Order: sequence, then C-alpha cells, then structure tokens
Amino acid sequence: MDFPVSIRTEKLKNTPVQATVYYPLVTDLENKDAELKINQAIVNLLNKMLIDQNYYEPSLVELIANFEIKNNQRGILSLNLIVYSFTGGAHGMTVVKSLTFDVKTGHSFTLAELFKPGSNYIKEISTIITEDIKKWNVDLLNPFTEIRPDQDFYIADTSIVIYFQLYEITPYYWGFPYFPIALLNLQNVIKQDGPLDKMMAFT
Repeated sequence: MDFPVSIRTEKLKNTPVQATVYYPLVTDLENKDAELKINQAIVNLLNKMLIDQNYYEPSLVELIANFEIKNNQRGILSLNLIVYSFTGGAHGMTVVKSLTFDVKTGHSFTLAELFKPGSNYIKEISTIITEDIKKWNVDLLNPFTEIRPDQDFYIADTSIVIYFQLYEITPYYWGFPYFPIALLNLQNVIKQDGPLDKMMAFT
C-alpha cells in the first residue's frame, strides 16, 4: 500500500511587501531524485505563475499565492498552485495551475499521458463536459466544442477534475468552471497501470 507523502509548507522570503507566497515541498521520500524532481517542478511552475501575475511589476498592489493538495494516496500526488494578483482596476485576477506526480519516480504527468495512446480521450471528456454544461446551465462566452489536449486537470480520489481558467470559456462572474468526471466513465480510454488506473483499482 502506498502511504501519503509528507508535505511541508514553505513561505517565500524577501518578497515585495505587497506579496505573500506559500507553496508546498515534498519531504522524506526514499527516492531523493524523485523528491528533487517534484520540488523543482513545483518551484518552476510557481515562478512562472508569479511572473505572469505581475510579481515583479511596480504596478502590483497585492499578490497572494497558496496551494491545495487534491490527492495524496496510492503513489499519486496531485496539487493546485493558486496565485491571485491585483494591479488596480475593477478586480484582481486569479490563476490556478495543477501538477500530478508519480511519487516513486517524480514524473509529472500531462493529460495525454493518463490515457491510452491513440485513444480519443479529448472527445470522451468533451462529450461529458458538454452534457454537464447543459445540465448546469453554464453561461458560456462562446459555444463549447472540446477541451485542449493539454487542458488543466487534477486527480481527486476516484475522479479526474477538468477545469478552465477565468475567461477561458465563461464570464468572470462564473468563476472557475470545474468538471469532476468519475473514472468509471472513462475506463475505456484510461491507460493501463497509469495514475488513473491506479486510482480506479480502489473503486
């Protein structure tokens, strides 16, 4: 049985007075190369998000960065990094980005790597999301057709959650559109022995 990995919360030092940045690091892994890979991936993504969210700009009024652990079991770690920044105007802007790791190897998975090679996972997922959009009366900026091949996602127990950034498909007031999809509904396209297969084995 794969137990949860240890997560330590770090606070970024020497930040501008208007910025508060918390982020996770994994600790005490047996495979130190995997631990280093995971922590480097987290820090690299966080740095990119901070730059994109005007961390170094004189116009920055406020910036808050935090994280959420979405899955930490069965050898799979899935987490969200969240950065809110405000540079003036009507409202600030929040960006959420996710990382999903194999804690034994440190590998960070793309969405495509979760599914069988050549499978039409884009169509399968998009069909389910289309149905949910209708069911929930989601307000769209434009008609929804399909997800991107690298659409944002995280794993949460026996579901995969596909989500969209602010303004990506909906108006700002709708917030982040999250679409949880039960793994059983995707079992025909899930890659054997991949992260989703490992999670589904316990359903």
